[in-house]
Amino acid sequence: METSRIEGSEVPFYVGNLDSVFEKHQKWQTLLPRVTPFYAVKCNNNLAVLRTLSALGTGFDCASKREIEMVMSIGVTPDKIIYAHATKPQTHIRYACAQGVDMMTFDNEEELLKITRGHPNAKLLLRIAVDDSKSQVKLSTKFGATLGTVGSLLKRAHELDLDVKGVSFHVGSLCTDSVAYRWAIEEAHHVFEQARLIGFHLDLLDIGGGFSGHGLEMVLNSKALDEFFPADSGVRVIAEPGRYFVDSAFTLALNVFARKKVWNMLMSADGNGLDTMIMYYVTSGLHGAFGDIKLYPDKKHLFCPRYQSVIWGPTCDGADRIMDVWMPELNIGDWILVDNFGAYTIPLSTDFNGFEKPTIYLVVTPQIWKMLNFKSSCASLEQGKAFLW
Repeated sequence: METSRIEGSEVPFYVGNLDSVFEKHQKWQTLLPRVTPFYAVKCNNNLAVLRTLSALGTGFDCASKREIEMVMSIGVTPDKIIYAHATKPQTHIRYACAQGVDMMTFDNEEELLKITRGHPNAKLLLRIAVDDSKSQVKLSTKFGATLGTVGSLLKRAHELDLDVKGVSFHVGSLCTDSVAYRWAIEEAHHVFEQARLIGFHLDLLDIGGGFSGHGLEMVLNSKALDEFFPADSGVRVIAEPGRYFVDSAFTLALNVFARKKVWNMLMSADGNGLDTMIMYYVTSGLHGAFGDIKLYPDKKHLFCPRYQSVIWGPTCDGADRIMDVWMPELNIGDWILVDNFGAYTIPLSTDFNGFEKPTIYLVVTPQIWKMLNFKSSCASLEQGKAFLW
């Protein structure tokens, strides 16, 4: 978190670097050439990001009718979409069928019955629950069939004459252990074997998402893909990266529009002590950009005085408290810059209390602009304002 001064405005804003998205795609192609990325739209649904990734040839992981509509509105074809939500509204299943979106996931018998009614020709992936204990965000409690239920689900799908094509899993977001991927891939291989005995020929593996900037190395270090699903196995491998592409591409700027100093009781050796705490009020908070974000103070050493501080969001909600932190003293009109803020921020923002959502400004070099074959008009970068640097 850094501070700066920008004159003449108080509206919060993002700066998104589309070159960063391009570079992440190049890195993916280098490190995981066998794995086709299907970008998780829920992570950051800015149309410029979606257009950039579409131009690069990625697929898209959609979780709802609206997300399918969004990516198809920019020309994405149905074969480039996976409806990767294990529990779907019946109307959304029918919509996917009408649009020709065939790939979708399931993890229970009730979902199979809904798919039979709404999209009997779907190409299905069985989502399995895997160990996510090494991840910051865990998903296997809510989603995924346990290995003990996999056999009965596959048999039921066979009875219903549904087409199960593969297996999907998600080790959770921001996984810190390559062993988790190895175990998950090995378990997926066991499911492939069970499916073969029941009469299915599976040829698709989805290794999920949640990759951080170093997440690809976690998959590589596990070496499990080459062991259990070698290149000559005939199995297509896909993934659902979201934050990997956009987290570091966006920086948020917040204006300090109010502040006040208050006495704060500090426990000294004798149990007494008073010191000043500074409370800052900024232009986006928990109802805006910080709705689903955990913040960690910057560890850089600062050669200036620091004060115990609280950063509040702008709303009337008493719980709109962004973070407590020791930081240099700021003035009204200063700006706070928050780096690595492109994942699960923009889609979750609201205008609660009438406070504006952050504006989005996008930058891209002329070389990347031409490479992606964008139109010269900024109209191709909707939901934001484009600048060339």
